[in-house]
Amino acid sequence: MRNSLADQTHSLAVALGANQAGPGGSPLQTLKAVRPLLEGVVSSWAQTVEENNPEKTASNRVSSALTFSWSPLQQTVPVGGPPDQPSYLNAVLLVKDLELKPASMAALHLLDALQQLERSFGRNRSQEERWGPRSLDLDLLFWGELRLDHARLTLPHPRLHLRCFVMEPLLQAMQASTPWLN
Repeated sequence: MRNSLADQTHSLAVALGANQAGPGGSPLQTLKAVRPLLEGVVSSWAQTVEENNPEKTASNRVSSALTFSWSPLQQTVPVGGPPDQPSYLNAVLLVKDLELKPASMAALHLLDALQQLERSFGRNRSQEERWGPRSLDLDLLFWGELRLDHARLTLPHPRLHLRCFVMEPLLQAMQASTPWLN
């Protein structure tokens, strides 16, 4: 069993958060609705990378071998931003057994897909305050050992280790996947 961050060489992690109602409903309804969609986005992305770059896969049929491990939902106090915003619901998705070799362009394509999913749930990055309320926030935390310092994406996430609302769910997702019940 891989239970340390150092053992996640074939994994990637995405943090989810919401504290504002959007087209998907309340933050809880939004996160429940986005869960299967996010798995689909990651699977489609992995399949596309696999098909377009067969030399970057460690084995055949990478996308079919993915394991999705979900943390429980956590209610947390906002960090930064306006002081009067509501609490967040946060979780982390850990995608295990990802045999794709990490690459900058593929990471940026995943970022594009994550931001498209955010937009479909009402997020408008151009009109929001930094660390302000949002209907859906999806952050790519890491992809294996990829180090990336791009204008649009830094990997691993530069504040990952400073955020309990990310680290706690990440460690929980590393232990076991949790269903989200009502």
